[in-house]
Amino acid sequence: MRLTIRTNLAMRVLMACAVNEGHMIRRAGIAKAANASENHLAQVVHLLATGGYIETTRGRAGGIVLARAPDQISLGEVMRHFEAGVPFAECFADGANTCPLQAVCRLRVALTAALEAFYGVLDEMTLQDLVADNAGLDALLSLPQPDMMMPEGGCVQLRRVN
Repeated sequence: MRLTIRTNLAMRVLMACAVNEGHMIRRAGIAKAANASENHLAQVVHLLATGGYIETTRGRAGGIVLARAPDQISLGEVMRHFEAGVPFAECFADGANTCPLQAVCRLRVALTAALEAFYGVLDEMTLQDLVADNAGLDALLSLPQPDMMMPEGGCVQLRRVN
């Protein structure tokens, strides 16, 4: 079995948000830390937002934050959300199943049981399980907050206010 790139990126985005919980993080920072295309990440961020996993805010101080606590986000739920449109094998595709073995094949029964076991394990795990006490992940995915980021060139302009 192989997860789609979208699902893999979705998990990276969620882990980055969980590591930086309570702080807005930017898509560009996630893309760099997660070794992903920012354009591809934009699609994933949109799907995560429409699925209710993250909240996005536009603008200078905008960014991405988790919409729910990490312990309330089931890995199985996220995986199903992203993998739902991709049939595991041709025989799982309702309209596009042209397999000539369909009526007598027992492989589908075995694959169905295997998928149920796969999702069963993921249903028991949350995003919190992935990030809790994970110093290595924290080191890789801790990102600067948008309002604390330096402008281009690294200089901060100060103005005197009377």
